This record gives sequence, structure tokens and C-alpha cells, in this order.
Amino acid sequence: MSTDMAADQRKKPGVVIKDGWTGYSLELFNYPEHYKGDLECVYIPHGVIMNRIECLARDILEDIGHHDMMVLCVLKGGYKFCSDLVESIKAQSRSTNSRLTTRVEFIRFKSYLNDQSTEDLHIIGPDDLSMLKGKNVLIVEAIVDTGKTMRALLQHVETFQPKMVKVAGLLVKRVPHGAAELPDYVGFVIPNRFVVGYALDYNEYFRDLNHICVISETGKQKYKV
Repeated sequence: MSTDMAADQRKKPGVVIKDGWTGYSLELFNYPEHYKGDLECVYIPHGVIMNRIECLARDILEDIGHHDMMVLCVLKGGYKFCSDLVESIKAQSRSTNSRLTTRVEFIRFKSYLNDQSTEDLHIIGPDDLSMLKGKNVLIVEAIVDTGKTMRALLQHVETFQPKMVKVAGLLVKRVPHGAAELPDYVGFVIPNRFVVGYALDYNEYFRDLNHICVISETGKQKYKV
């Protein structure tokens, strides 16, 4: 199989979770007691997330190989995904004797109010990303739905003339008018449900959950602003 064909296969959806998936009972897992009553179910357990990240790291390492990599982490929801992904890339790089150095920079977008995406999209973070010029750049984003944030960030990054830009998305939501282009590396494709945990938040709550969970209506009302 050619390199191009392998890359095309990886751009297909990762693990596809069907619309009828109701998740796992909360009673089967440990989670912070202060969120009791605020969650419907465990949608993706932490162990499953970590295993999928190892697969994404393998694919990224195969594509980038011995080249140095600039990682651009989209905060705040992407910080756990980014940290675990970079650690897995480094570990697999050492086991294959590949010389790969990584540097992580951070950028933040603000586009959600409660559980709704707003039209206002603001970049919060360094405006000058000149260190990306001529570099291989990996954008790490926790969740992609409409693709608006990803398109805006790609346009912003391209102005600094990187050598190559790839996008890793842990979750891709199936939403009306969703992203036309999938990220280069996809963890899970999920239904249009509002999920929290693994650093994904609802008004800054639930980031401390290890699992990805579905928030309950009680939780939405409790933490609504």
C-alpha cells in the first residue's frame, strides 16, 4: 500500500459510535462524587480513550517520522488529549529509535455559551506564532463539530508559513452542517450529544472527569450561567 493510500485511509472516521448508543451505566465506573446526578452515562471510558490515542500516535509517527514537530494545543478542552497524545508519540518514538523532538504551544478559542456554539469566535493566546515558520505543525483539538473553529485556526496558522499542518481531533460530532473535512487523525465520531469530561467542560465544570460522559438535564441547569 502506498503512503498516500495509507494516509487516505487514516482520514476516514476512526471509531464510529452509532446514534443509538446509550453509553454505560454510571454504576460501573468511578467518578467524582460531587457530580452525582449531573451525568446521564459514561459515553467513552478512559481506558478506551487511551487505547485510541496510542493508535493515533502510531499513525502520526508513521507520517512525520524523524522530523521535528510543533504541537499547537487548543485549550482548554484539548489539554488532556494533547498531553496524552504527545507522551504516547514520544514513547513510541523511543521504542522505534526514531529521533523526534516536540515542542508544544497553546492557543485558546471561546465559542460556547452553556451547551450552544455561538457565532462569536475569539482567539485567545499568542498572536505571534512565527516559530511555526518552516515547521511540521500538529494541531490538537479535543472536539470538532461545525468545523468553524478548525477552519479559523488553520487559516491563522497558515499565515505563519509552516512546512506542513496536520490536525488531530479526539472527537468529531455528526451535526447538521458539520465539518466538510475530517481531521487528519480522528479518535471517535460521535452523535450530536453534549459530552463532558477528559477536560471537556460545561461552563468550566466536569474537566476533572477521566471518562467522557453525557451531561444530564439536571447538570445543565445546575451549572448554567
